[in-house]
Amino acid sequence: MPGSTDQSLSRTPNAGCVFLVEDNQELRTSICEVLRFVGYRVQAYASPQEFLQEFIHVAPAVLVTDVRMPGMSGVELQEELLSQGRKMPIIFISGESSVAEAIKAMSNGALDFLLKPFSRESLLASVAKALELDARLMRDSIKQKEFEQKLKVLSPREREVFSLMARGFGNAELAAELRVALSTVKEYKSEMMYKLRLRSLSELIALSESAQSRSAADSDTSP
Repeated sequence: MPGSTDQSLSRTPNAGCVFLVEDNQELRTSICEVLRFVGYRVQAYASPQEFLQEFIHVAPAVLVTDVRMPGMSGVELQEELLSQGRKMPIIFISGESSVAEAIKAMSNGALDFLLKPFSRESLLASVAKALELDARLMRDSIKQKEFEQKLKVLSPREREVFSLMARGFGNAELAAELRVALSTVKEYKSEMMYKLRLRSLSELIALSESAQSRSAADSDTSP
């Protein structure tokens, strides 16, 4: 990747932090210059060990790391982060990786794999995509926590009504399942909808499906 920066690139600050792990000082400097030129905050490290010692989680963020480095490889760094429960989009850069390394990195959830020499455009496109993904995951996590807090204000019976309604149960079916009068079902529904600030059944279903998809995504990315 050329060391000089294209003057046509924007200097507008970009949201997000890029963590760079690259043992080649010349390439590390070059990548830093490109990323900082377009407004990214960059924290650069000469080794995975240095990164692990100093890393503080921020979001949105992306890790850009070489694959083959002395002491610990980029793939081993990825596995260490996963074992610690640290989830962050990872972009691998490499000039001599084996097919097995690439497959392992991607199967562990790597976002992209750039082969040296790569263009500035390819790097910036991958970084932008990674930060957009991490920002979305951060928003989803906040929504999930808000949803969990909302559910805590429901009574056990109201949570049951929520779950059944999300599965498509109507008033008569709810009454039969809960073995209560139809008027009681309507009271449960009204109170539950009020506490969750829901205005319609479609909002309830959307909330439930969103929570389920985020839960599934968390399970898929768990080590």
